[in-house]
Amino acid sequence: MRLSAFVLAARLSQVAAAASLRLEVMSAGRYQLEHTDAGRGNARAGLGLRVVDAWTGQDRDPATLSGGETFLASLALALGLADVVSAEAGGLDLETLFVDEGFGSLDDTALDQVMTVLDGLRAGGRSVGVVSHVAELRQRIPARIHVKRDQSGSTVHTEHTAIA
Repeated sequence: MRLSAFVLAARLSQVAAAASLRLEVMSAGRYQLEHTDAGRGNARAGLGLRVVDAWTGQDRDPATLSGGETFLASLALALGLADVVSAEAGGLDLETLFVDEGFGSLDDTALDQVMTVLDGLRAGGRSVGVVSHVAELRQRIPARIHVKRDQSGSTVHTEHTAIA
């Protein structure tokens, strides 16, 4: 294995470990991510990630996840990457995160768990931008920017409400 590949594999293991902590929360303890060496050297093997399913006690290929579960895993990986970069940059804080769609594939419980994680990021000082058409999110996000398109162009409307 080349040195660069070794370093990247080690970094991916760190990201997977950080993402696993996030995914475990968002999936109510059901899922964790694990980096494996399976398929190493095979260009089509992907990232070598497996999903550990606590409900079945089995490891799963990420391709077997549903749309909502895939969204959770993807969000967990993005947050895990941000966690690793922040830790390695001397605590440099990545202050802004944008999440574009994916919420429509979540059931109410999963949506609550994701919003709890995003609310925690916000409470920790990060700005979290959410791009979504899910009506329920309007009740959960205090500051909103609405973009409306019509034949004459686009208009922007901002709104801020207190969250109970």
